[in-house]
Amino acid sequence: MNDIRRSILWVIFAFSLILLWDRWQLHNGRSAFFFPQPAATTASAPVAASDAVPDTTPGAQTPQASTALIQTGQPPIEAPSAAPAAAAERIEVSTDVLRLSFSTEGGSLNRVELLDYENDARDGQVVLLDESNTRAYVAQTGLIGGDFPNHKTIMRLADGPRSLADGQDSLQLRFESPVQGGVQLVKTWTLQRGQYAIAVRHEVLNHGQAAVAPQLYEQLVRDGGTIDGGVMFTGTYTGPAIYTDEEKFQKVEFKDIDKGNTKFQKTSASGYAAMVQHYFAAAWIPPAGLQREYFVRKPGNGLYAVGAIAPFSSIAPGASQTLDSTFYAGPQIERELQEISPGLELVKDYGMVKALAKPLYWLLDRLHDLLGNWGWAIVALVFLLKIAFYWLNARAYASMAKMKAINPRIMQMRERYKDSPQQMQQEMIRIYREEKVNPLGGCLPILIQMPFFIALYWVLLSSVEMRHAPWIGWIHDLSAPDPYFILPLLMMLSSLLQVALNPQPPDPMQAKMMWIMPLVFSVMFFFFPAGLVLYWLTNNILSIAQQWIINTRMGVPPQFNLPKFK
Repeated sequence: MNDIRRSILWVIFAFSLILLWDRWQLHNGRSAFFFPQPAATTASAPVAASDAVPDTTPGAQTPQASTALIQTGQPPIEAPSAAPAAAAERIEVSTDVLRLSFSTEGGSLNRVELLDYENDARDGQVVLLDESNTRAYVAQTGLIGGDFPNHKTIMRLADGPRSLADGQDSLQLRFESPVQGGVQLVKTWTLQRGQYAIAVRHEVLNHGQAAVAPQLYEQLVRDGGTIDGGVMFTGTYTGPAIYTDEEKFQKVEFKDIDKGNTKFQKTSASGYAAMVQHYFAAAWIPPAGLQREYFVRKPGNGLYAVGAIAPFSSIAPGASQTLDSTFYAGPQIERELQEISPGLELVKDYGMVKALAKPLYWLLDRLHDLLGNWGWAIVALVFLLKIAFYWLNARAYASMAKMKAINPRIMQMRERYKDSPQQMQQEMIRIYREEKVNPLGGCLPILIQMPFFIALYWVLLSSVEMRHAPWIGWIHDLSAPDPYFILPLLMMLSSLLQVALNPQPPDPMQAKMMWIMPLVFSVMFFFFPAGLVLYWLTNNILSIAQQWIINTRMGVPPQFNLPKFK
């Protein structure tokens, strides 16, 4: 039994040292040795995002054919009357939560600034979409299946307001293309007060002499630079994602696109195509029930595209058709994303613990509604978890109290049989059996808490609500490490106090390990978000109180077993 316990402790200790070494390597600008993270994909000479366009060769009439053309990444065939790209104008538009920049080249959205969110440097707002010398991240749409208007076509913006006035709840921007291939495309963006979701209507008018059946593509194009996310041991996902009702949320990593090894559901009548990063996301959401084909591709050096293609039915001469979609660009707030489209909340990355993380976030969110502070909501969540597992933890602490009560007897026995290890082991098992003590019973609270600890780590890591959220005093951002390391130091002291209250293992090596492990784990907590350290510190304090009460009730007065290393 002791050998098993000793092996477990050594494995945990060794793994902790490995993780710490990797983080030290990353902290000093070197690559991790044991768990290397994928490097950000950057382009030495990136192509402009506006050049990342699907092939508009005439004759691509089916979704299957259009996808084949998209894979080529060829430049569009523009109508002779199309204006040069230099004639494009930037249109600045603002609402109460968004500051946007559109281009008359295709009526594309080239910049999204989130007015309610400060950037990491706190010297401005978060810029999600942007097209500049250092970044490429834009939202584009257009027609394929013929020589039709696409997002390279210069369009005219209809007159109208460009910012929400007091008392105004919506704002429309109407872009009209010239007639190209007998077809005119009218693109209307409708922005709502307080909303990050934008309604986008595409109206196709057939001015020609024959029926046409164009297809609409909606795509997000961005560079391959990854977004810094995570505090220790893991980072959040950056890259394309596709959701369908059948296959659910499917990530498509940049490196897989580079290798041409992408796996996702290509056709569906549901879902969305998104670009995901830490805390924020952008997505094209075609109308539900409309058959569409999803695609990912690499249209240029250092650029990646994800999107969907949906067909218009045959449009007779002089007739028109419309197709309404939703474009989202904003924070990953679960309750708001759920209202926009089924499954959109899954852009929030919970790693492999989604099943446990989602209910934990739901409970934490409700506690925040009640208390009005995310830090106190974390403290309240710990109280509720301790109540939920009170009796299970109580049994474990009772087992530890029994171990502490018989510890003098065990130590005497070990001294008596120190020259006969096999007989010592047999005698120890006999004593445990007589006293009905499980020597591994004290490990149960840790085993119970670990899944919740991991899940809550992902909740705090992924929840944009924690970003820049204050608690008290010096804690101004629960998603970042404690700037003065006060919480990690308190957690270290509480962990050592727990060890002092526990029965000292009879094996000297185990006794050393029991004191060394809290120090190792506490060092790791110096890199963790303050909110997570607050959770663990609160849990330690409540565990100490519970153990103290149980020991007293069982007639084993709490005593501090200080280390006696030789």
